[in-house]
Amino acid sequence: MSWDRVDPVPEYPFGLPLFCQLASCEGRLVLMGGWDPQSYEPITAVFVYDFRTGRWRRGKDMPEKRSFFAIGSATGRVYIAGGHDENKNAMKSAWAYDPKGDEWFGLDPMTRARDECEGVVVGDEFWVVSGYDTESQGMFEGSAEVLEIESGMWKRVEGVWETGRCPRSCAGIAKDRKAVSWIGSGPGLQVGVRGVVVGPKTLVTGSEYEGAEHGFYLGEMGEGQNRKLRRISVPDEFSGFVQSGCSVVI
Repeated sequence: MSWDRVDPVPEYPFGLPLFCQLASCEGRLVLMGGWDPQSYEPITAVFVYDFRTGRWRRGKDMPEKRSFFAIGSATGRVYIAGGHDENKNAMKSAWAYDPKGDEWFGLDPMTRARDECEGVVVGDEFWVVSGYDTESQGMFEGSAEVLEIESGMWKRVEGVWETGRCPRSCAGIAKDRKAVSWIGSGPGLQVGVRGVVVGPKTLVTGSEYEGAEHGFYLGEMGEGQNRKLRRISVPDEFSGFVQSGCSVVI
């Protein structure tokens, strides 16, 4: 296992936009949204990194300013939904971005607004897990909305997530249509837990308590709730809290 940096994002040479989101799409890394690290204002910028050329390019801006939204990739497009606008109003709108054609396509909105939701792609479905509306700040709900990509229709699924818990640790959807989380799978996975699926395994990171050192693990799902975790060594320059992540197949 090796660790390497990619070149800085154009326009942001000293760090990524705060709270930006990442997705993998046909060998490309797509970065969008977040806050300007100097002004803390939400941005609509989109950047696409091609691993074959080793270069970033500026993509077409997001149609709306949004932060803390769900993101996922399937069928050559990046799907986004929910989050909140520049006035911190929860959003229910959804869009699809085609990195190859550099075009945005409007989708039907979800049935309700969902701020701080989490996106997961399962087959030909885009799941938007948990979140809350403007009047319910921080009161995460247990439902999800699922976009059937082929039909473009949304459906609501109840009991997917633990009510009241932030869904940032959601790392997939199990066969029973319950969200997968690695929180509590080990003593060092209590706070700031994130999971990125990499083939049959999951790269998991988190810490034991607020302010503690973040550990990195490779996890494997077994039968039922059985899980295996193996801690891996990470250079100091690549360690720390993970806001967003994805796996890119090159």
